Amino acid sequence: MPVISIKSVSYHYPHASGSEPEALSGITLDITAGEFVALVGANGSGKSTLARLLNGLLRPTAGEVLVDGFSTGDKANLDRIRETVGMVFQNPDSQIVATSVEDDIAFGLENLGLPAEEIERRIDEACRRFGIEALRQSEPHWLSGGQKQRAVLAGVLALQPKVLVLDEPTSMLDPRSQREFLQLVESLWHEGTSVVYITQIMEEVASAGRVVALAGGEIAFDGTPAELLSNHQLVEDLGV
Repeated sequence: MPVISIKSVSYHYPHASGSEPEALSGITLDITAGEFVALVGANGSGKSTLARLLNGLLRPTAGEVLVDGFSTGDKANLDRIRETVGMVFQNPDSQIVATSVEDDIAFGLENLGLPAEEIERRIDEACRRFGIEALRQSEPHWLSGGQKQRAVLAGVLALQPKVLVLDEPTSMLDPRSQREFLQLVESLWHEGTSVVYITQIMEEVASAGRVVALAGGEIAFDGTPAELLSNHQLVEDLGV
């Protein structure tokens, strides 16, 4: 069974006028355990909308999204779904909620109701894993862009999700920080975490095993990075 199954999903933003096209239209897509899927497309193609549908931040106007067999359309499933699918957004400041890195990582763990000893163990492990041990007591908003994204990723991964969804997480980073962050994501994938990686950076697409391209809210391509990158006309048409 796919870890995420998207069945004939459409989405129309509530504030949009009736004459505006749907943000997504008739998307059908399965993501299996252990996959690294790059999601690409021009601005406005529906990438971020699709990302937010994957863990119930948005719910489809039509169709259904299933995570481990649980529908995002049922509010009773949302806590379970958000434990399964972790999200990292483009701007790390939008996910920082505490006044220290340590407390920020602890926030989600406390919401799960974990024992204090387990919370401390996971914080220690996350800080060590992402090289931010020296930053535990630092105020997140004063960190560099790369440090903030590491801290956010540490907080998300401390929850031990099966799937990691990243919405253009390196777009605000310098080239060196981009490479380092992608290497972290690749290592998580090699260890068994499924990854959905939204990007406009074609060099990052090459790391994925599969690429899904959106255009006008529909799937325009689903195949390997080599197949996409060798089709220069398609890459140009997609505006990526």
